[in-house]
Amino acid sequence: MRTADVLRLAQPRWRLFAPGLIVGVLSAVSAVALLATSAYLITRAADQPPILYLSIAIVGVRAFALGRATFRYLDRLLSHSAAFRGLAELRVGIFRRLIPLAPDGLAQTRRGDLLSRLVGDVDELQNLPLRVVQPLVSAVVVAVASVIVVWIILPSAGIALAVALALALLLGTLVNLRLSARADRDLAPQRADFADQTLDFVVGLDVLTAFEALDARLADLARTESRLTRSTLARAAGAGATAAAVSLLSGLATAAALWFGIPAFAAGVAAASAAGTGATAGTGLLSIGISGPALAVIVLVPMAVFEIFGAVPLAAGAWRQVRASATRVASAVPDTLPPEIPAEPRVDTLIASVPASIHVPVPIPASIHVPVPIPAPVPASAAAPTSAARHHEIGSAKFVGTAGPHPQTSPSGIDVGLGGVGVGVGRGGAAEFAEAEARTGARARDEPLLQRVEARRAPAIELRGLGASWPARATGQLQPGLTALRGLELSIPSGARLLVEGPSGSGKTTLAHVLVRFLEYSGSFTIGGVEARTLAPAQVRSMIGLCEQNPYIFDANLRQNLLFARETASDDDLLAVLDRVALLDWALERGGLDARLGERGSLVSGGQAQRIALARMLLADFPVVIFDEPTANVDPDRVERLLVDLLEAAGPERTVILISHTDVPAALVTQRLRLGTVGW
Repeated sequence: MRTADVLRLAQPRWRLFAPGLIVGVLSAVSAVALLATSAYLITRAADQPPILYLSIAIVGVRAFALGRATFRYLDRLLSHSAAFRGLAELRVGIFRRLIPLAPDGLAQTRRGDLLSRLVGDVDELQNLPLRVVQPLVSAVVVAVASVIVVWIILPSAGIALAVALALALLLGTLVNLRLSARADRDLAPQRADFADQTLDFVVGLDVLTAFEALDARLADLARTESRLTRSTLARAAGAGATAAAVSLLSGLATAAALWFGIPAFAAGVAAASAAGTGATAGTGLLSIGISGPALAVIVLVPMAVFEIFGAVPLAAGAWRQVRASATRVASAVPDTLPPEIPAEPRVDTLIASVPASIHVPVPIPASIHVPVPIPAPVPASAAAPTSAARHHEIGSAKFVGTAGPHPQTSPSGIDVGLGGVGVGVGRGGAAEFAEAEARTGARARDEPLLQRVEARRAPAIELRGLGASWPARATGQLQPGLTALRGLELSIPSGARLLVEGPSGSGKTTLAHVLVRFLEYSGSFTIGGVEARTLAPAQVRSMIGLCEQNPYIFDANLRQNLLFARETASDDDLLAVLDRVALLDWALERGGLDARLGERGSLVSGGQAQRIALARMLLADFPVVIFDEPTANVDPDRVERLLVDLLEAAGPERTVILISHTDVPAALVTQRLRLGTVGW
């Protein structure tokens, strides 16, 4: 994503931005006109003319005073509304670009820095319309109109005002550039660095305390804060010096108006006196005479104009900050996905690979209905895998598989349960699909949750010559990373219990991430006979669920930590799932579904967190479940009990892939896969 793209998205569409810009200009014009009209009214009233001669000025003062306040309010309301709407669209657009990258494409991105980009830097982009575009337009319109009006009254004063405005623009911009240009560019990354260090400090506070590294980390944090403070002060100093330079030129413009206006006023008085005695009116120093009210106008108008024009030099500093933030936001989102991250399959690929009997309406541009191949469920009557095993040598890996033929699959369909994606089997069209979906939904509402879960069978998985690599970041760009898997051959029948073993770095987690399509792969990976890369990644993840080593627990109650897996689940469904994962008694002792789990699950143990994660798996109805090191945070004497509970709760209809460093009893698994050395 380019910086120009971010800036274009940050600038609201003209339809939204124009009303705020127009009332902003009217507010600035009203402010200058109010001072000019007030000056004229006061000085003209000093002559004590008939009230009729003052009525227009009186009405003008009232109108401009009300207009200034009203337009100012509307300006803030409309311009900020447009800016915030633009930010909302920008933030959503950035999230949409980041979602395909997550999680493995962002693995080496610092959390605090990414948070700063998505919050602080995106918020800074609101200053593009508010502190750059609109002040420039308003100031230019007001400055040009004011110079013209003053020039009509007294040409020399108008020229002096134009010169003063030009000098203010030049001097103010140079002062701001000299004092705060570097601070404007450095402030955003320094804020991100400070946020990242603060987050790491808070999250790792217990570890830092245990290893007596707290003081050293606090010193690092203090140094980062000191750099941030210096940049903030430098930017404030630049803004103050810029305002001082503009105020100086404002005073000089007023002095120039007096310099040229007083002789012209004297000439006007002399001309008026001569006219009263029948002589020809004099023209003064510049052969032009003006009245007292006109002198007041040309002297006071520069003060009002410079109040508006003072935002122009500051807009240069705001522009540097906005551009720096836009660059950081753009660098967080690459123009293209790295080759190690799976992308959505092309439409022509989907159409070419689909069996003729399967029709899946997939929402894509132009409402095209694209047939997508969907793996077939294994019949419930399929024989469960036996514990008899045969050994295979796969490169440097040893594979222990089940005896007997693998279940055969057919090109029928399985409902992937993905919002907006449905499956129709056979020759039926849209009407038949809608009717079948309505019947399925009605039946699902009438059945208990766990019965629906148990009714879904897992497809067979085949890996042939599978290879995978992790993306790596270098100088802000995604580069090809280390190859973690190569030439893997593996068959996983429906209902299997596969244990994946191997040393750290041998590719166990890589295999799990390939199976859920977090990582792209080479070779072949089929689900129920259908190549996985021809499916959308979200469809694969609707069938294969991953429970990582440290399941994320939200700082909410137990109910909310389960409902996000299936929003329609009732309390009875949730309690039934908790009973199935052996957490019901624990939950009831803590207050039931309203029990708080603490920030990042601080109030639950490692084993309880794994059981909560399994409950989510059951609620989400994944036919294939992957556990990545489920016993890593569990006491050794409870490891086997946890594994037994996890496998029993998953049920015989599901395929379970267990990744573990520790030994697992042979009775709990039907297959073993031992990966070799790092990058095998």
